[in-house]
Amino acid sequence: MQNKAAPPDPAHDELAKADHAHLWHPFTPMSLWLEQEPLVIARAEGQELIDENGRRYLDGVSSLWCNVHGHNRPEINEAITRQLKHVAHTTLLGLTHRPAIELAKRLAHISPPKLTRVFYSDAGATAVEAALKMALQYWQMAGLKGKTRFGSLADAYHGDTLGAVGVGYSHLFHHFFEAVLPDTLRLTPPHLLRWRNGMTHTEALERAITDADRIITGESKHLAAIIVEPLMQGAAGMWPHPPAYLRALRDITTRENVLLICDEVATGFGRTGTMFASQQAGISPDLMCLAKGITGGYLPLAATLTTDPIYEAFLGMPQDGKTFFHGHTYTGNPLACVAALTSLDLFESDQTLKHLDSIIPSLQQKLEAKIAPLNHVADVRQQGLMVGIELAADTKNRKAYPAHDRMGAKVGIEARNRGVIVRPLGDVVVLMPPLSIQENELIELVSVTRDAILATTEAR
Repeated sequence: MQNKAAPPDPAHDELAKADHAHLWHPFTPMSLWLEQEPLVIARAEGQELIDENGRRYLDGVSSLWCNVHGHNRPEINEAITRQLKHVAHTTLLGLTHRPAIELAKRLAHISPPKLTRVFYSDAGATAVEAALKMALQYWQMAGLKGKTRFGSLADAYHGDTLGAVGVGYSHLFHHFFEAVLPDTLRLTPPHLLRWRNGMTHTEALERAITDADRIITGESKHLAAIIVEPLMQGAAGMWPHPPAYLRALRDITTRENVLLICDEVATGFGRTGTMFASQQAGISPDLMCLAKGITGGYLPLAATLTTDPIYEAFLGMPQDGKTFFHGHTYTGNPLACVAALTSLDLFESDQTLKHLDSIIPSLQQKLEAKIAPLNHVADVRQQGLMVGIELAADTKNRKAYPAHDRMGAKVGIEARNRGVIVRPLGDVVVLMPPLSIQENELIELVSVTRDAILATTEAR
């Protein structure tokens, strides 16, 4: 149902003015933001966000890809409230506490084999930063001081702190910082070979593996680690690669004595259909980065998991200089840890992964029937509940819309007017609902997205 405009509200007007006067929003063209009325979210229930006027919106992007079990879950609310009666925050520098200990044990238990050590931080980028620094220091202490270079997939995105930017890179996001970024090795994933070179899926996979083998082997003396978003490159535009490619990267890096880092910040905690995407490839990385869904979408928390051999390389007396001098003020915050523990409980009690067994194919069927045939949809890419719908002015020749048309953003506005929140990546419309989404909500998500695309693209 389309949301109707509410009558003027003086209190809302004051909030809007204060927002425009003081807030600097992330990833937002602020000149355009200042021209529009801000949508102020007041509360949330289930899969819906509710604004100050009581209008409801289906949360089609899980509040930036992190909500898992729906909003306002009483179980997580109550767990956080109980913890508040004990301690809201205490440092892990020289101290410890029960929630951090219990969560580390649970994470090690559910993660791919051999990932037994957990280092906490507070966001995806900081989890990546910790992994990069662990890899560098590990090789330095091993006496292989030439292993200082990183490799990643072309168009990768691993966060916005400088180290994370350095192993990723989006020209739009990061070109101002290019002069200070490291010389990162770039591997060409299969999708680029398909779209740029016109290869079949099989040809692209074979070439991508062959190229990765040649490049990694040639640079192995200098490579500390390869970092990859397993199965789906998120912010690059929702580009998937098959499990066979990830398995090949694991085989090559193992053989060439290069660490493999799996950035599961977006793909972890059920988002691709299994608890972690790397499990679908049957591999275990040397380091794994977690964030977003780790607390069910409640509180900032991140974790970098690694193996006993890497952890043990850092052991020694203080005078040995092996300590990992890295950390954050809110590392392992108790409130966040109990939220994460309760989220893991909900995975079991709600049978979340079993629920996905029916929801994921249902979403695929709806996308194929309702979205893929549209005149200006060039491609629909899906991995679990991660979806990218690519818009194009000319789908046959894959001709993009002019950037100033902002077609993806316009689709987002049309969807919002119809009661669904989606946030595009350029002209790729992203759908990433909470894992707890129900069939009727799935129908609404796809139907509204279809209507929004039609209203935007056919109006030109």
